[in-house]
Amino acid sequence: MPPPHRASTPKVALSTASVYPESTATAFEIAARLGYDGVEVMVWTDPVSQDIDALRRLSDDHHVPILAIHAPCLLITQRVWSTDPWTKLQRAQAAAEKLGASTVVVHPPFRWQRAYSRDFVSGIWRMADETDVRFAVENMYPWRYRDREMLAYAPEWDVTKDDYRHFTVDLSHTATARTDATAMIDRMGGRLAHIHLADGNGSAKDEHLVPGRGSQPCAELLHGLAGSSFDGHIVIEVNTRRAMSAAEREADLAEALAFTRLHLAGGR
Repeated sequence: MPPPHRASTPKVALSTASVYPESTATAFEIAARLGYDGVEVMVWTDPVSQDIDALRRLSDDHHVPILAIHAPCLLITQRVWSTDPWTKLQRAQAAAEKLGASTVVVHPPFRWQRAYSRDFVSGIWRMADETDVRFAVENMYPWRYRDREMLAYAPEWDVTKDDYRHFTVDLSHTATARTDATAMIDRMGGRLAHIHLADGNGSAKDEHLVPGRGSQPCAELLHGLAGSSFDGHIVIEVNTRRAMSAAEREADLAEALAFTRLHLAGGR
């Protein structure tokens, strides 16, 4: 009889955001040197991150595939790839298709993007029906200042309250939202298509700590993926801005990769 089917081990990618304030090109260099399986490109103000030909050259030169494109959804990227949010997503889809990436990561709209937020759920479904690329909508969090809380995202920061085909779970965001990450992942179920692996301690700031340095169930999530039907990617998206040197930044990213692979193997 044939051996029983075992799910393949998910690929572990490095988000280009993890090397900030270094460049997109530096992320490819580090990913290759440390042995990451690929990168997720954060499209932001770095011109290289917006240039499909330049990204293809980096991928080819370093033998590092581009596994995902993060659409320019941040406040600092409001003018990147147009000021129209649907145009941004169309360009992210085109980039993913041309570069061989399987996933576009997208945030829910800001509340002040009223027309966009009103049509967001149906619009994401419409775009998803037109391509093999997955639009994986990412959980966010309330904005907090002292004792005040502002709901900045619409329809919801908790994206499981709306109907999407695919989700991204970000464990730094679950920490900032002070929500139960395990319960959120359970609600996502088979629609969980992409993971931003980071950690946090529940600060009002989105911490993006190296996995294992906070309170989130990073190890438990990885254990649960082993042998599961999950067929997406795990992306290390951590904050290394406080690194005092390039060597310290690289050490953090090596630790994050080692943690991820250790706990993926530990769940088998």
